[in-house]
Amino acid sequence: MGKLVLVRHGQSQWNLENRFTGWVDVPITPLGEQEAHRAGKELRGVKFDLAFVSDLKRANQTLQVMLGELEQTDLPVEKDAALNERHYGDLQGLDKAETAKKYGDAQVHIWRRSFDIKPPNGESLKDTADRTLPYFREKILPKAAASKNVLVSAHGNSLRAIIMDLEKLTPEQIMKVEIGTCRPISYDIGPNGEVLKKTVSTAS
Repeated sequence: MGKLVLVRHGQSQWNLENRFTGWVDVPITPLGEQEAHRAGKELRGVKFDLAFVSDLKRANQTLQVMLGELEQTDLPVEKDAALNERHYGDLQGLDKAETAKKYGDAQVHIWRRSFDIKPPNGESLKDTADRTLPYFREKILPKAAASKNVLVSAHGNSLRAIIMDLEKLTPEQIMKVEIGTCRPISYDIGPNGEVLKKTVSTAS
């Protein structure tokens, strides 16, 4: 049995400013760094074999803080844009409240919470899943199925895609799943890649 731990990055500067971030490479805030320290402390009981991280700064900064807390800074890390956040296209950088005023609350809600409707020049969650899941199934899940302990530092929507796949959720179900910043989600993974147990952090 292996362990797969999914962690959404700590608060970023544009999370703080309530902007659509997507692939814009913004750093984490001081609070985001605190969150990453907390997550690392929570995971001290796990000896990881390797880690995977997106190509974006906020996920990499979060991972490095966690590895420092774990005293596992020499851990092999694979970085890939397949784990990047959903690309929000023309909405990237826009204040969410201002975007709602411009396009209407209903339209923005559709863009944010529909599975297969994409914002202008951006990705839907389906598009994100189509990008993320082949990499997850080829590179990450087999490691956990082979009894390795695997840490993934990524983003709300790339992690939603992974959770949807692991837990066999419908598009309607996954759109209701909220993933908090630096709240480790741990899965015990069996030899066929099946979920044996799930644990979600509730630490404050």
